[in-house]
Amino acid sequence: MCPLFFLMCTDKYGGWTGMLTEMTKASCYTGVILTPKLPQVEFSLACNDLVASGRDRKPNALVQVAVIDPHKQHLVTHACTEIVEANKDPLFLTGVTFPSEHPTSPETLVKLTVYDAKDKSQESNSFLGSATFSVGDLLRAKDERLTLSLRSSDGGCSAGTVVVSRLKMGEMEEVDVDHITTDIPSQKCPLVCESASHACVDRENNPLTGPVFKNPVCKVYRFQTVDSKWMLVREQMEECTLSFSIPKQLLSLYIQEDMRRVQDLRELGELSPHWDNLRKEVMTRYGGIISSYQETLAELDKITGRSFKPSCCKAQKSLEFIPINLHTQRMRVTCPRKTDAFYDIVTVGAPAAHFQGFKCGGLQRLLSRYEAEKKSFSTAYQCIYYSPEHTAKAQEVLSTMSLLQPLITSLADQLLQAAQEHSSTGIKDALKNLSDKTEQFVHTLKDELVKSALLALHTAQPGYVSKNQKQTPVQAGQHQGHIHQHSDQNQSPVQGLPGHSPATPVTESTLVCNNVEGSQTTTRGEGGPLPLKHQDSIPHHKEYDEEEWDRVWANVAKCLNCVIAMVDKLQEEDNSKQETVPEQQLADVITSHNPGDWREQLCPLVTRLKECVMEVVEKAKKAMTFVLLQEAACSIPQGFLLQQRRDVVFSQALAALACGFVMRLYAGMQDKGFMRQLHLVGLVAQFESLLSTYSEEIGMLEDMEVGISDLQRVLFKITEAKTDDLSDLQPLVCGRRDHFTVEVPLPRLVFQTLPEEIKEGKPLRVFPVLFNVGINEQQTIAERFGDISLQERINQKNFEMLEAYYKSLSEKVPLECLPCFQTQTDIKELLETLGQNVVTKKRKNVEILWIAGTICRRLNGIRFTSCKSAKDRTSMSVTLEQCALLRDEHQLSKDFFIRALDCMRREGCRIENVQKNIRCRKYAFNMLQLMAFPKCYRPPEGTYGKADS
Repeated sequence: MCPLFFLMCTDKYGGWTGMLTEMTKASCYTGVILTPKLPQVEFSLACNDLVASGRDRKPNALVQVAVIDPHKQHLVTHACTEIVEANKDPLFLTGVTFPSEHPTSPETLVKLTVYDAKDKSQESNSFLGSATFSVGDLLRAKDERLTLSLRSSDGGCSAGTVVVSRLKMGEMEEVDVDHITTDIPSQKCPLVCESASHACVDRENNPLTGPVFKNPVCKVYRFQTVDSKWMLVREQMEECTLSFSIPKQLLSLYIQEDMRRVQDLRELGELSPHWDNLRKEVMTRYGGIISSYQETLAELDKITGRSFKPSCCKAQKSLEFIPINLHTQRMRVTCPRKTDAFYDIVTVGAPAAHFQGFKCGGLQRLLSRYEAEKKSFSTAYQCIYYSPEHTAKAQEVLSTMSLLQPLITSLADQLLQAAQEHSSTGIKDALKNLSDKTEQFVHTLKDELVKSALLALHTAQPGYVSKNQKQTPVQAGQHQGHIHQHSDQNQSPVQGLPGHSPATPVTESTLVCNNVEGSQTTTRGEGGPLPLKHQDSIPHHKEYDEEEWDRVWANVAKCLNCVIAMVDKLQEEDNSKQETVPEQQLADVITSHNPGDWREQLCPLVTRLKECVMEVVEKAKKAMTFVLLQEAACSIPQGFLLQQRRDVVFSQALAALACGFVMRLYAGMQDKGFMRQLHLVGLVAQFESLLSTYSEEIGMLEDMEVGISDLQRVLFKITEAKTDDLSDLQPLVCGRRDHFTVEVPLPRLVFQTLPEEIKEGKPLRVFPVLFNVGINEQQTIAERFGDISLQERINQKNFEMLEAYYKSLSEKVPLECLPCFQTQTDIKELLETLGQNVVTKKRKNVEILWIAGTICRRLNGIRFTSCKSAKDRTSMSVTLEQCALLRDEHQLSKDFFIRALDCMRREGCRIENVQKNIRCRKYAFNMLQLMAFPKCYRPPEGTYGKADS
């Protein structure tokens, strides 16, 4: 399904009439793209009869374009063409564009200055001549073309001429000009491309671009195809407001979650001195995190008007949650008699904790080491060792209870309301919803973790004395054996009590530690347990009833069954009354029936159900909080530091993902096949990384791997915006660390066009995959003398995930829903080729990245490209991918491939990105580094040098 051009339009009052009209017109298309406003003016440049300073040579020409500010009367540099070597009649591929945001008017004056570049660094240029014209002159000229004489430095007009031609799309006339290269003979070549439509919207009033994307940088080129036609190519790079808004929302959610955790710890009640000291220490740690996050959030709130973090600030503490250099880039291609095509990509610095550094590695290594060491921590702190799965289960139980308990209460009230109204249909629907949610609630708590955690919590309370202390050694051993056998059958994570891993037998010594002041503990020596001191002074504690939880938990289901039985009874009685009453008396019976009868009979049962649910929630919440207390206690301080690092990395990754999702959603809004894929399966988000597996960058890659993997916990929902105001169209984040949801609001009229499943709030999934191939000189060292197993494992694991996604997609969605491309290689064949490349031992095998990117586009996915700063290596990758798409999908002439690549790298959006980041138009490479790069990733001469990254 080929993407087609679709233009969002509003009337002059910002309404949606024009948009709906365009939507109706576009309904016959196979796909639709939502685009921002087209540029106001675009023109191409060519020169004739240029005279070089040395008469015996042809000039290496370039044109610098400046705008004369009418108010301040000074020049503002606007654009520059590429260098056309050794040609007195150069035709430049790089055009000039004035985007919709530029304050251009017919009176705007443009100055063109032509130089002879002595070297490609443009540092020693020789002035050839200049010319000035107004935008109005160009628009009024015949064929919208101007031929201007170049004035030399002495005021003469002997330097040649410059031809300015307004760029438009469509049929073109042909004129005789020399080809831009010197090794191909002169031919007829078009100077003007005719544009389809310039009916656009004001960007600030466009609700589908204004609230999220801003500060566009636009570039335009013309390239020749294999059949000697000309295509027009536009690049547009933009910042994204989500760079700051998503991390700020996440910080608020982190603070709220940790404050709730502190409150839950307080509500555990009285604990023995040992556990109380641990609780205080854990609460202090949480307090430190909360304070730190509040300070960071306050610093971010002070920043206004900024929507991206430059690479030179990547290690700044106050900005550590902000993604590095996050930008979107769109390439729009227009060919004669063909529909416009769009190719989107998101560029972002590798999500990593740069401020914290990589001296000890990144998250993947640190987490593995931490889990291996946590057992010894648990013994030192006399805690039960819980695996990451058990900790995640405890968090899941807490999260599910917090969602389901208020929902069950609300549904129970709806049932009583339906009973009050004597509505058979209403009571049936309310009962079904109540039954579903209550059964889900009961099922969530059907886990031995809750039961065993309650036992552990009981033993941590003051004055606990176990039955074992009253038994003979033989009886105690029999009792313990019984407990452990029962726990093994139910796969309980807690088979012992505090101070032991789940596999450790329970002993009296571990039970007594709760009664010792402070951090004193009793341990088993070679001669058996140490004798108790002052045992007579310990108050006797009520023995723990192991069956109490089973009764409380089962009561919820019993209460629900009672409610169901009562509803059935009431409806049967009502039906029987209606059957026995003659028809002439039926109306009187219905009228005289007291609608409050049903409510009165149901109310006690429903109230009891709500009470049972609350009782279960109270106990389970304390049990799961105690599990997390033990996990946190044996994690001090390493676990808290790792959590902060993980929060930082995830924040950067989520901001990038949300940006890509919104961009892809806007682009596919009217594509029915895409929307079907979105709600039935979800989207693949393919992250391309160019990090090396050496030195600091291996730590960055370890951070990035975990951050991208954590995105699997994220769901998206599309909602209807409260108003069409731009502030109400910003994506919102809700949830907690184990599960976040990003809500993307759309204007009401747009929302109404979506599939019913999406309008009903169905959660939308994204499947993140990461492929990494290092390309720099550090990767050369890693491949020859170091270790690249991390890269190999990442690529293999994510290939399997991508393959699984495709299998799921092909089972649920017809492949006809996917976009069509000129290159007809089957996706299954591409996957086989990717799999072969992943297992092939080949140095700097960048084909892995190329094939993975191609598969992503074929699957309607979201493309991301990253390196350390998303500035240098990323720029090489993005421009290479764009030119490969022009070659494969739009028949770019092979003679123009390298020229097109050089144009984009020398004067395109990516060099502007470098300028934005480090205020220097130089890629941060040196000659030695570039010798290690694959040739197609090397920038043109003169565009690189020593620069801060």
